[in-house]
Amino acid sequence: MKKDEIIYGLHPVQEAILAGKDIDRLLIQKGLKGSAYAGLWQLLKAHNIVYQLVPIEKLNQLTRSNHQGLIAFVSQIEYQPIDAILPAVFEKGEVPLVVVLDRITDVRNAGAISRTALCAGVHALIIPERGGARMTADAVKTSAGALHTLPVCRVTSLKDTLLYLRQSGLKIVASTEKAAMNYYEADLRPPLAIVMGSEEDGIAVDLMRMADELLRIPMSGPVTSLNVSVSAGILMYEALRQRSLSLNA
Repeated sequence: MKKDEIIYGLHPVQEAILAGKDIDRLLIQKGLKGSAYAGLWQLLKAHNIVYQLVPIEKLNQLTRSNHQGLIAFVSQIEYQPIDAILPAVFEKGEVPLVVVLDRITDVRNAGAISRTALCAGVHALIIPERGGARMTADAVKTSAGALHTLPVCRVTSLKDTLLYLRQSGLKIVASTEKAAMNYYEADLRPPLAIVMGSEEDGIAVDLMRMADELLRIPMSGPVTSLNVSVSAGILMYEALRQRSLSLNA
């Protein structure tokens, strides 16, 4: 773990929150009490900071310094709101293309998807506040720096965000091996949101139900699935291919 990824101690953590730093994850010692911490709880609520209560042993494993029961993981990137990005894309006369990652936890997959997304002209990457990979220095490195350029939106509810995207005129497609339609049979030229699921169990059922179309990538041979970053790349570039043909027609 790189030292610049964490902040520990009561006052440093509070100052980071007040300074507007994006906190990916906050670990707080179970049973933490005292008047000195009263302002902390108010601050977390006011800034909607997600935190996790953990035993002190967990904190001691992360640092030997005096953490005072608090360790914050600071994001390596600045998150942006999707409701600011999408209108700007429409105003430019461009056709929106966004990628939604449902509980993808491997930072290398997140980084690789980000790199491909930037190359494929994706306008934004959407990740959940809970249950997804943190945008660490390793993720940034895997993305070849793309995460410093590609807008990333961290949202509290993927379901609500998909609803917003649909209401904004985006078609929602979900990648799953259970689908009947091959990805190249779908029309990916309209404003589009591509949903990719976790490495373990794919896309959550409630999100799958929100998709306008379910798409599969045909396979041959003994291997029945692709790495999620490869699958995402195939769909992004199919959308780019179809849109390029449409422009040149």
